[in-house]
Amino acid sequence: MSATSTPVVHLELHTGDLACARNFYEEVCGWRPERIEAGGKSYLALDMGGVAGLGGGIVECCTNRSLWLPYVEVDDASEATDRARRCGASVLLGVREGPAGWRSVVAAPRGGEIGFWQPK
Repeated sequence: MSATSTPVVHLELHTGDLACARNFYEEVCGWRPERIEAGGKSYLALDMGGVAGLGGGIVECCTNRSLWLPYVEVDDASEATDRARRCGASVLLGVREGPAGWRSVVAAPRGGEIGFWQPK
């Protein structure tokens, strides 16, 4: 998949207050959360209104400032991560395999983070 055709397939909110975020987005946007247990941690999958091909979620982590992390679908997460590194990105999460695919997260040289998602 070329860089010009890489679709955003998932938006994930990283927050220090899962309950507050869940309540806010459910009330303001109507996004219904579904609790999923993953690796001993709680994760909320979000129904983001039926946008084709776009999923979402909320994860609680140690952060003082919540942020949205977009994941783009790639053919090869390792290659995409290596390409980002060669372009000056810092690798925040190396390629990890999960039940549905592989993911990684990088930080761009001048700010901003993006995740790469390779489905199985």
